[in-house]
Amino acid sequence: MSLKPTFILVPGSFSPIELYTTVVSALASKGYPIHALPLVTVGKKPGIPPSMHDDALLISQTATKYADEGKDVILIAHSYGGIPTTEAMKGVTKKEREKEGKKGGVVRLAYMAALVPSVGTSAGGLMASVNPPEQYILPDADGWLYQAQPEVTAAIVFNDLSVEDGIAWVKKFPQHSAVSFGDELAYAGYRDVPVSYLFCENDKCVPPEVQQKGIETIEEASGEKVDVTRINSGHCPMISAPDKVVEWFVRLAEK
Repeated sequence: MSLKPTFILVPGSFSPIELYTTVVSALASKGYPIHALPLVTVGKKPGIPPSMHDDALLISQTATKYADEGKDVILIAHSYGGIPTTEAMKGVTKKEREKEGKKGGVVRLAYMAALVPSVGTSAGGLMASVNPPEQYILPDADGWLYQAQPEVTAAIVFNDLSVEDGIAWVKKFPQHSAVSFGDELAYAGYRDVPVSYLFCENDKCVPPEVQQKGIETIEEASGEKVDVTRINSGHCPMISAPDKVVEWFVRLAEK
């Protein structure tokens, strides 16, 4: 059995797995098991749009699968992914599983420019103070959000790329379930394990003040300090600064 932990990477809203390929491939080449998990809320589907809690269930099931194989798991969440990942922590930590005579489990929770609310707060509530440009993301008739103004999204999400490259990435974004941004956190999973945070200082999507508020929320709820790494990056460092992201992952595995 590999002594290296298994990474489960939880994407952000609208995010195709392709957005994380460079980092995933680099870590795999270093011998780190890593699984990028497509969210239920990303990519339009027939029927009722899925919720944040549907994402959380998938994350919990995936972490449990690897834990049942005896693996130590590090959950890493980007952007919106911070909320369902936090929600998914109940019963999946190594400490909790050991009490039940089970092997494996989550040993660290890590956030990358992520939304981290207190219990009773949603993604929409957390971002209410940001005041983004109007009508650059809109819902369709079925309750799925789409990028109405790719150039505006690019300037916010990919502000450290060229305009052309940023727009090209935005045009690859699937639609995202609108209801998920209103779903409130019910479980403060950051109380259960050590927490790390990759703080992106030039982020215009989840601005520094929102990232800092998330860190303070964790520390107040858990009574523990968050292990914070700061980099000069926009919202998607896995694209603009992949080497720094890979270095961060490796440091997490060595803790």
